[in-house]
Amino acid sequence: MINTREQKRVYRHNRIRAKVSGTTERPRLCIHRSLNNISISLIDDSAHKTLASMSTLDKNLRGKLKNGGNVQAASSLGEAFAAKILEKGIKKVCFDRGGCLYHGRVKALAEAVRKGGVEF
Repeated sequence: MINTREQKRVYRHNRIRAKVSGTTERPRLCIHRSLNNISISLIDDSAHKTLASMSTLDKNLRGKLKNGGNVQAASSLGEAFAAKILEKGIKKVCFDRGGCLYHGRVKALAEAVRKGGVEF
Protein backbone atom coordinates (compact mmCIF):
# COMPACT_ATOMS: atom_id res chain seq x y z
CA MET A 1 0.00 0.00 0.00
CA ILE A 2 1.27 3.44 -0.92
CA ASN A 3 1.45 5.92 1.94
CA THR A 4 -0.80 8.96 1.92
CA ARG A 5 1.95 11.46 1.11
CA GLU A 6 3.02 9.48 -1.95
CA GLN A 7 -0.63 9.08 -3.05
CA LYS A 8 -1.13 12.84 -2.92
CA ARG A 9 2.04 13.38 -4.97
CA VAL A 10 0.86 10.87 -7.59
CA TYR A 11 -2.56 12.57 -7.80
CA ARG A 12 -0.89 15.97 -8.25
CA HIS A 13 1.40 14.53 -10.91
CA ASN A 14 -1.54 13.04 -12.82
CA ARG A 15 -3.30 16.41 -12.70
CA ILE A 16 -0.18 18.13 -14.04
CA ARG A 17 0.34 15.50 -16.77
CA ALA A 18 -3.21 16.04 -18.02
CA LYS A 19 -2.19 19.60 -18.92
CA VAL A 20 1.57 19.36 -19.64
CA SER A 21 2.82 17.44 -22.65
CA GLY A 22 6.14 17.61 -24.44
CA THR A 23 6.36 18.18 -28.17
CA THR A 24 9.24 17.98 -30.62
CA GLU A 25 9.83 21.75 -30.55
CA ARG A 26 9.15 22.07 -26.80
CA PRO A 27 9.96 18.84 -24.90
CA ARG A 28 8.92 18.16 -21.31
CA LEU A 29 11.53 18.58 -18.57
CA CYS A 30 10.58 15.97 -15.97
CA ILE A 31 12.01 15.70 -12.44
CA HIS A 32 12.14 12.71 -10.12
CA ARG A 33 13.17 13.46 -6.57
CA SER A 34 14.09 10.87 -3.96
CA LEU A 35 15.60 11.30 -0.52
CA ASN A 36 19.17 10.67 -1.66
CA ASN A 37 19.23 11.67 -5.35
CA ILE A 38 17.57 13.72 -8.06
CA SER A 39 17.12 12.78 -11.70
CA ILE A 40 15.98 14.90 -14.61
CA SER A 41 14.80 13.87 -18.09
CA LEU A 42 13.90 15.63 -21.30
CA ILE A 43 10.99 13.82 -22.96
CA ASP A 44 9.27 14.21 -26.32
CA ASP A 45 5.78 12.84 -25.61
CA SER A 46 4.61 13.09 -29.22
CA ALA A 47 7.40 10.73 -30.40
CA HIS A 48 7.54 8.76 -27.12
CA LYS A 49 11.30 9.34 -26.78
CA THR A 50 13.63 10.44 -24.03
CA LEU A 51 15.97 13.01 -25.56
CA ALA A 52 18.35 13.42 -22.62
CA SER A 53 18.59 12.43 -18.99
CA MET A 54 20.93 13.05 -16.10
CA SER A 55 21.12 12.24 -12.42
CA THR A 56 23.18 13.10 -9.37
CA LEU A 57 24.50 9.53 -9.70
CA ASP A 58 26.37 10.36 -12.94
CA LYS A 59 30.14 9.92 -12.79
CA ASN A 60 31.07 13.52 -13.57
CA LEU A 61 28.70 14.92 -10.89
CA ARG A 62 29.21 12.22 -8.25
CA GLY A 63 32.81 13.26 -7.60
CA LYS A 64 31.88 16.91 -7.05
CA LEU A 65 28.94 16.30 -4.71
CA LYS A 66 29.13 15.24 -1.11
CA ASN A 67 25.40 14.44 -0.98
CA GLY A 68 23.16 13.89 -4.00
CA GLY A 69 19.90 14.88 -2.33
CA ASN A 70 20.36 18.49 -1.26
CA VAL A 71 19.85 21.95 -2.79
CA GLN A 72 23.50 22.29 -3.79
CA ALA A 73 23.34 18.98 -5.70
CA ALA A 74 20.12 20.08 -7.41
CA SER A 75 21.64 23.34 -8.63
CA SER A 76 24.79 21.57 -9.87
CA LEU A 77 22.64 19.04 -11.72
CA GLY A 78 20.53 21.83 -13.26
CA GLU A 79 23.53 23.71 -14.60
CA ALA A 80 25.12 20.56 -16.04
CA PHE A 81 21.84 19.47 -17.63
CA ALA A 82 21.26 22.91 -19.17
CA ALA A 83 24.68 22.74 -20.82
CA LYS A 84 23.92 19.22 -22.10
CA ILE A 85 20.61 20.10 -23.74
CA LEU A 86 21.89 23.38 -25.18
CA GLU A 87 24.52 21.32 -27.03
CA LYS A 88 21.62 19.41 -28.62
CA GLY A 89 20.06 22.70 -29.72
CA ILE A 90 17.08 22.68 -27.35
CA LYS A 91 16.36 26.09 -25.83
CA LYS A 92 12.67 25.92 -24.88
CA VAL A 93 11.08 23.28 -22.66
CA CYS A 94 7.93 22.85 -20.59
CA PHE A 95 8.52 22.09 -16.91
CA ASP A 96 7.00 19.06 -15.15
CA ARG A 97 7.69 19.13 -11.42
CA GLY A 98 6.49 15.56 -10.96
CA GLY A 99 3.85 16.37 -8.37
CA CYS A 100 6.44 17.79 -5.97
CA LEU A 101 6.05 21.27 -4.54
CA TYR A 102 7.97 24.03 -6.31
CA HIS A 103 10.19 24.58 -3.28
CA GLY A 104 13.64 23.62 -2.09
CA ARG A 105 15.44 21.17 -4.39
CA VAL A 106 12.89 21.38 -7.20
CA LYS A 107 13.05 25.19 -7.20
CA ALA A 108 16.88 25.17 -7.07
CA LEU A 109 17.01 22.74 -10.01
CA ALA A 110 14.56 24.80 -12.10
CA GLU A 111 16.38 28.07 -11.42
CA ALA A 112 19.75 26.50 -12.27
CA VAL A 113 18.39 25.23 -15.61
CA ARG A 114 17.01 28.71 -16.34
CA LYS A 115 20.34 30.25 -15.36
CA GLY A 116 22.04 27.88 -17.81
CA GLY A 117 20.09 29.43 -20.68
CA VAL A 118 17.03 27.18 -21.10
CA GLU A 119 13.67 28.95 -21.30
CA PHE A 120 10.45 27.75 -19.63
